[in-house]
Amino acid sequence: MDRSEEATVKVQTTRGEACEFVTPGSLAPCMLVIFGASGDLAARKLIPAFYSLYLTNSLPEPFGVVGSSRTNLSHDEFRDKMKQAIAKEGRLDLGRWDGFAAKLFYQPVTYDSLESCQELAGYLHDLDQEQNTGGNRIFYLAVPPTLYPVIAKKIGEVGLAKEGKEGNGWARIVVEKPFGRDLQTALDLDKVLHKSFRENQIFRIDHYLAKETVQNILMFRFANTIFEPIWNRNYIDYVGILAAENLGVENRAGYYEQAGVLRDMFQNHMVQLLALTAMEPPSLFEDDRVRDEKAKVGRSIKPLARETLMDNLVLGQYKGSMVESNKVPGYREEKGVNPKSITPTFALMRMFVDNWRWQGVPFYLASGKRLARKETKIVVQFKNVPHSMFREVIDEKITANRLVLGIYPEEEISLTFQTKVPGAKSCLRPVTMDFKYYQGFRGPPLDAYAKVLLDVILGDHMLFWRQDGVALSWSYLTPILHACETCANPEAQLHPYEAGSWGPVEALKWMSLIVD
Repeated sequence: MDRSEEATVKVQTTRGEACEFVTPGSLAPCMLVIFGASGDLAARKLIPAFYSLYLTNSLPEPFGVVGSSRTNLSHDEFRDKMKQAIAKEGRLDLGRWDGFAAKLFYQPVTYDSLESCQELAGYLHDLDQEQNTGGNRIFYLAVPPTLYPVIAKKIGEVGLAKEGKEGNGWARIVVEKPFGRDLQTALDLDKVLHKSFRENQIFRIDHYLAKETVQNILMFRFANTIFEPIWNRNYIDYVGILAAENLGVENRAGYYEQAGVLRDMFQNHMVQLLALTAMEPPSLFEDDRVRDEKAKVGRSIKPLARETLMDNLVLGQYKGSMVESNKVPGYREEKGVNPKSITPTFALMRMFVDNWRWQGVPFYLASGKRLARKETKIVVQFKNVPHSMFREVIDEKITANRLVLGIYPEEEISLTFQTKVPGAKSCLRPVTMDFKYYQGFRGPPLDAYAKVLLDVILGDHMLFWRQDGVALSWSYLTPILHACETCANPEAQLHPYEAGSWGPVEALKWMSLIVD
């Protein structure tokens, strides 16, 4: 396909609007600069995502990718490393790799060296003239969180953050979670970022928000008359949000020992899913108006008092067990983990949104490692019918309606309701109506990272955190973390659970409400 044909290919944006499309020719030329390009995130997620956009002719023309890290690599060595990573995964066709590889470049950098960063800036200016990318740049920080302020500061000092400066077009910086360790460190990081970048230049990525089901929560709620009127305390008994992993800490022990499940999952992914489920309708489907409503949810989450904290929170840590006939180690036996570690790998929290719509409705948020299966979903459990007119006819209890928004492994929506069993006898049976997002869809599916990268190119903040949302999330979670980490006997609040189970026994009463 030549470039004139490519310009007519339409790509649906991540906004999810049925009528909104962009063409590659409408995207501004740009250069993606990946800091930490020799690491795992670039090889497993970022380059495959960008390559998938290339395969679907969804990238601007011209474009380029510059890998940058402390490792000394040539352009060809970097290209080969990325190709091997994609080939190992086996998901993408490498038939067009050579054309994409010609757009990959590499420049080593020492992150805290002004001289080295000046050399990078000079290289980018020269490459921009050679590739004609208009001086538009995306800086992706695929590095440990401790390096975020270091790199952001140096980008500013060498003039790369300044938009409209000679040789510069627009400049955008992408920051991976975690956004700090607590409220104060999050505020400190924000100050460093804003010394060089304006808020509209900062993209705080949460790839969960780019999953189809997550995006469609708002469509489902606010584009369908039959659901929004019952989306409140009058009809909903509880909401469950599950993000379960069947793997252990793997090779992330160094990070996970410092984070634990609350920092790793609750501060970002879980709170975002809660906000989308509980938010009020925005006046328009625009990024800031949507994020305004999500921020209101953050302000309405009821704080947990220290004296009753463990009535609303269950923490756990997985221990060794047999899973599918294989012996798997416990968390404390994992490589790089302290044998006496008190880092939680499981948490189930009961939360309340203290406003008119949700007063008294519990939200059960659960996440953990080495659970029974990998699954992410939102469960909306409706209340029982207020009066059973069938009590003289049938003996069984009428099962309440249940709506499940599946995010992984299937992106789907299922609704359970009651019908009569065929035949002369009056019996009820629950049936489920399923909708799978990709059933009947013929377009090219894009993974979450591809979608958010496309949105960064577009300059669309819909699927990204705003700083007030980050601060509100940490404001709620920091006192909980402090209470857990400073209690007299932290071991007593950490309940062991077998790998391959659904968590500690102490959590099963609430987990049974979420897990089928």
